[in-house]
Amino acid sequence: MPIKAIVRALGISRNTVRAALASDGPPKYGRTPAGSAVDAVEPRIRELLQAYPTMPATVIAERIGWDRGLTVLTDRVRELRPAYLPPDPASRTAYDPGELVQCDFWFPPVTVPVGSGQERAAARLPVLTMVSGYSRWLSAVLVPSRHAEDLFAGWWRLISAMGGVPRALVWDGEGAIGRWRAGKPELTAECQAFRGTLGTRVVVCRPADPEAKGLVERANGYLETSFLPGRRFASPADFNVQLTEWTATVNGRIRRALGCAPADRIAADRHAMLALPPVAPETGWRASSRLPRDHYVRLDSNDYSVHPAVIGRRIEVVAGLDRVRAWCGGQLVADHERAWSWHQVITDPEHKAAAVALRRQRVGMLRPVGPEPEVEQRSLSVYDALAGGGDGEGAA
Repeated sequence: MPIKAIVRALGISRNTVRAALASDGPPKYGRTPAGSAVDAVEPRIRELLQAYPTMPATVIAERIGWDRGLTVLTDRVRELRPAYLPPDPASRTAYDPGELVQCDFWFPPVTVPVGSGQERAAARLPVLTMVSGYSRWLSAVLVPSRHAEDLFAGWWRLISAMGGVPRALVWDGEGAIGRWRAGKPELTAECQAFRGTLGTRVVVCRPADPEAKGLVERANGYLETSFLPGRRFASPADFNVQLTEWTATVNGRIRRALGCAPADRIAADRHAMLALPPVAPETGWRASSRLPRDHYVRLDSNDYSVHPAVIGRRIEVVAGLDRVRAWCGGQLVADHERAWSWHQVITDPEHKAAAVALRRQRVGMLRPVGPEPEVEQRSLSVYDALAGGGDGEGAA
C-alpha cells in the first residue's frame, strides 16, 4: 500500500507512517531516567562496602551523613553488596539408590482410645517413621512404646516391608539406639545385634543437629499437617490402618524436588539395597521363667494368663507389636492379643476353666474318701469325775 493509502486508512500523519516503516520494531515509549539522590553518594557507599562488606545499611547512612528516607538507600546497598561479598555457594545433598534411610519418632498431638476406658495422649503415642534418601519413600507405624523391644520390632516391620536393607540407617540420639560419648558415637548392645544381623551400619547424629536428618523431620511435619486434620481413631489398630493407606497414597504423589513420585524410584532403591537376611533378627519381648501357681505372666504392666497345666515348669514368653505368646517344651500354652492399656489382667476363658477343673481335682485328691471312722463317745460323768465334781448330777 502507498503511504497515502495507509494514512487514509489509519487516520495518522505521513511522518508517523514513514518513521514506523524505517524502524526495526513497533513504536515504544521511552523516558530518560531522572536519576536518584543516592547517585551522588554511591562512590562513598562502595568505599565502605569494600572495606566492610557486611556493614548494615543503617550504619552506612550514619557514616555518609544521609538525611533522607532509608528505603532508597537500603535498596541501593542491597544491589551493591553482592559485588563485595565473597562467593558463598550452597551445597546440594544428593543420595545414591539404596544408600541411606533416615529414621525418627513422631508423637502425633491426638488422643487414641486403647481399651478398658483408657486413652493415650501424644507423649505415649510413638510413631516410628522412615524416609529413603533417594526415592523419598515414606513409611510409618504406631508402636506401643519407645522401649528397645518395641522399637526394633517396628523397625524390622518397616524394613522388611520396604523389601531391602539400606546401607546406612540414620538416627538421632534415641536411647534404645545409641548416643555420642567422648566425641564419638556409641551404639547400644541391642542395636549392635540388630544391625549385625542386617549387615548394615547405623549412623547416630550429633546432638542438636536436626538438619542431619532433615528429610524425616519434614516428613513428620507433613504427617502432622496433612494426615491428622479431620481424622478420628477408634484404636491403635485403626490408627495404623489409616496411616498405611495414607502413606500409600502419598508415595504415589509427584514430588517437586524429584520431578516424579517416590513410587517411580523405589524399584531402583530396592535394587541397590542389601538383601533381607535369611533369618529375621530377634525382636520384641522375650523372657524365660517358671510359671507360678497363679499362672499369669507380666508384660509392660499387664498380666496375661497361661494354661495352668504347666505350673511350675519353665516357659518362654515371646511378645511382638500385636501378640503375646508363651511356649513350654515347644508347645504353645498362651496366645493373647497385646493390650495397649495399662494395669490390666487378660484371661483366656479356656485357661480359667482349666484352672477351676484342676483346683477341684486337687481338692478331691486331698479330701478323705470312703465311710467316716467310728469315734468313741464318753459319758459326761467321766469328765465330771475328772474335774472333781462328785456324781454327775451334782456336777451338772
